[in-house]
Amino acid sequence: MSSPSNLRYTESHEWARLDPDGTVTIGITDHAQSALGDVVFVELPEVGRSLAAAESCAVVESVKAASDIYAPIAGEVVATNAEVVDAPESINADAYAAWLFKLKPANGEDIVKLLDAAAYDKIAD
Repeated sequence: MSSPSNLRYTESHEWARLDPDGTVTIGITDHAQSALGDVVFVELPEVGRSLAAAESCAVVESVKAASDIYAPIAGEVVATNAEVVDAPESINADAYAAWLFKLKPANGEDIVKLLDAAAYDKIAD
């Protein structure tokens, strides 16, 4: 499966989307949810928390394992997705629709330093 070209990616399998309002929406990739298996629990960062790039800030648990989620870029958490906490299986249904949290980036240019879809697909295969 090829990854959506409108997103940026990390080697630790998070995706990031720059939104029109300047915030960055973050989730886990389809590759990550597939490797995890059935997701049963999600723990998200607190709104208002400042994150450094690559800082562990959330947890996704499946029937097989728990996996830390890392901030792809530095910034402040401005929103979390309560729906994914209430229905963690939505990550398995559509990893790119089931976002986890949104950041106000410390530096808006940081997102371009992340992997594009073609580069991510090479490491995810």
